[in-house]
Amino acid sequence: MSFRIIFTQTYLKRAVKFFKHHPDLIPQYEKALELLELNPTHPSLRLHRLQGSLQELHSVSINMRYRITLEFLIEEGKIILVNIGSHDVVY
Repeated sequence: MSFRIIFTQTYLKRAVKFFKHHPDLIPQYEKALELLELNPTHPSLRLHRLQGSLQELHSVSINMRYRITLEFLIEEGKIILVNIGSHDVVY
């Protein structure tokens, strides 16, 4: 089963701001999105559910420092991107 990634307007604004400061991460980001669509449980993404006030969200890794938080709707086959940034920013 492949998933469909949804880019909200809020997420796109955050991503544009993020990539102004980190253009070198674009290839890693694109690879993470490809894997996310094909196999969200791929080990390199380190998909996990968040806790506390973010317990309805999941997180995947772009690399060891940067993350993408997302809504993961398995039954609908949708992945809604919520935020992008360093561990401290997205959590």
